[in-house]
Amino acid sequence: MVALLVALVMKTFMVQVFVIPSGSMEQTIQIGDRVLVDKFTPWFGNEPERGDVVVFKDPGGWLEADHKPSTDGPVLRGAKQVLTFVGLLPSDSEQDLIKRVIGVGGDTVECCDAQGRVSVNGAVVDEPYLAPGNPPSRQPFKVKVPQGRLWVMGDHRDVSADSRFHMANPGQGTIPLSGVVGRAFVIAWPLDRFHQLDAPGSLSSVARAPAARGEASRLPGAGPIPMEPPLVMGVLGILPFVVCRSARPRE
Repeated sequence: MVALLVALVMKTFMVQVFVIPSGSMEQTIQIGDRVLVDKFTPWFGNEPERGDVVVFKDPGGWLEADHKPSTDGPVLRGAKQVLTFVGLLPSDSEQDLIKRVIGVGGDTVECCDAQGRVSVNGAVVDEPYLAPGNPPSRQPFKVKVPQGRLWVMGDHRDVSADSRFHMANPGQGTIPLSGVVGRAFVIAWPLDRFHQLDAPGSLSSVARAPAARGEASRLPGAGPIPMEPPLVMGVLGILPFVVCRSARPRE
């Protein structure tokens, strides 16, 4: 019971493990990777910055809607629901995605310049994390990110149905800060890919734009297929062990 309680507290307030189901963040994060997501610091007002990799709730219409019906009986289904609730089994009903923050509230994000690069507040950004062979964007765009929202893009731009593809949706392709689950800070599995996920300096060093009313414009261009599978959430990476030691007999 103590182990389950610790697992629940960690999953809810501290660290969550997510399994990556698609290649939209390659080569930074690959299919099947387990990433640790910091859910603790947002409680103290820490907001995502440019370059951060974040997990967020589907703001509406970003994810596939095909869910297979469960064939589990009532007892097995109930047991799975309990274990999913405390974070010891994955949930297939959550609607979460993972992308990189390119623009924060007040920023103007634009693509592309004469060399096909993305700029933020007029400053061209270097993007070493892009998947090999991918241009920064095959779809030109220019967006003013409203306050309290983020512009996010996948590192594998050719297959990522990110903010670019949803500019006709409410929010003009941006996502609300309130929908951010946390910041992915490390790839924990497989062990040979264990490493920290750092924000590139080319993005984090761009000066913030002065606060202004948000506006966006969409330019013609080919977009990716608008369907992505949700992240698998609810898998606790480290199960706490409760070790009971018997009392030492008196001599």
